[in-house]
Amino acid sequence: MNDDSIAPDRLVRLGYAFREAKTLLSAVELDVFTVLAAGRLGLDELATRTGVHRRGARDFFDALVSLRLLERDDAGRYGNTPETDLYLDRRKGSYVGGELEFANARQFGPWSLFSEALRSGTPQSGARGTANYRAYYSDAAVLDSVAKGMTGGTLRVADAIAERFPWRDYTTLIDIGTAQGCLPVRIALAHPHIVGGGFDLPAMGGLFDAYVRQHGLAERLRFHPGDFFHEPLPTADVLVMGRVLHNWDLAGKKLLLSKAYDALPAGGALIVYERLIDDERRTNTAGFMASLNMLVMTAGGFDYSGADCKEWMNHAGFHHVDITSLTTEQSMVVARK
Repeated sequence: MNDDSIAPDRLVRLGYAFREAKTLLSAVELDVFTVLAAGRLGLDELATRTGVHRRGARDFFDALVSLRLLERDDAGRYGNTPETDLYLDRRKGSYVGGELEFANARQFGPWSLFSEALRSGTPQSGARGTANYRAYYSDAAVLDSVAKGMTGGTLRVADAIAERFPWRDYTTLIDIGTAQGCLPVRIALAHPHIVGGGFDLPAMGGLFDAYVRQHGLAERLRFHPGDFFHEPLPTADVLVMGRVLHNWDLAGKKLLLSKAYDALPAGGALIVYERLIDDERRTNTAGFMASLNMLVMTAGGFDYSGADCKEWMNHAGFHHVDITSLTTEQSMVVARK
């Protein structure tokens, strides 16, 4: 047996991993990477610009250096790494920090009650656990946070779908549970013949319209308001459900897949993407963490394997179901009618 696999140092480090995670989340919240995108700064000026008290400033910024999230030169000035400069400067189109801001504001607290969620089987997220996204959408400040979080988590996946799905064979697209509309925007930018839009609860409409206008796509993409449990889904050649199904119990998942099948024309395609659990349930930690997050945050949601999704799609009437890896964590399941 490999001694390193059971080394106590590794176990203790894993147990304290929340401290490293919170260091990153707080750095994003305090705009450290956005401030440094303009150029390197010394300790005092960086602390002043980010609002960090002198007591913790040096250790905080040097901890970010040790985590390889910042660099420090011989003159003691701090700067972004190429990675954090590209992905954590909120002024760049490649910014994924919205997802981290969302995790910090909406998930970190409920996860401190994870043991209780395991004991009780009930969510620890307050109204989010019972009203789900309606609870988020009822507060304008929370709505904006959720929308930006969804965009941050969708950006890289949307670009991968734009590249790996045969869009040349289709002309219309509707993204179900679209939030700001990151996915249809990225697809439309990559494929000028694609038109369509996104479907979500009515409260998201203004943020969707603003995001689409920002990218010059108002003539090709529009918002479709509605509740997908109580109204028919819009019709398009391609429907997308990205990290939607995992929010709901099995009956909800099957209902949404059935409604997607009804909305698609013959020859149409449904794309579902998630952090899929591996079929053997042994290796894809990201999928298990996503599913446990559903335990903490929702009343009945859970993540699933590609084999699970394929079975449910076949039951709904779909055929020719294919699974394609998109990123190191997320994959898409494509089914055709």
